Amino acid sequence: FSYFCSQLPDPAIEDQGKDYIRPILNKYAAVCVRCPGYGTRTNTVVLIDSEGCVTFTERNMINADVNQWQTSTYEFKLHS
Repeated sequence: FSYFCSQLPDPAIEDQGKDYIRPILNKYAAVCVRCPGYGTRTNTVVLIDSEGCVTFTERNMINADVNQWQTSTYEFKLHS
């Protein structure tokens, strides 16, 4: 695995296909995607403070309805 990591990114292929892939990434890699038949169904935020206290919040779409969301929040402390 470390061999492959040391080879990335490969400058010879880094720009290859960027004119094709950039518009796709801009459309589908947004924070919230809304397209017919495809889109964001879950949002997750993980906050960790300097004392190791974690707040994990997740918002899930209910029944594929963009107007119905359920939010769950969990708080815990990391072991040191």
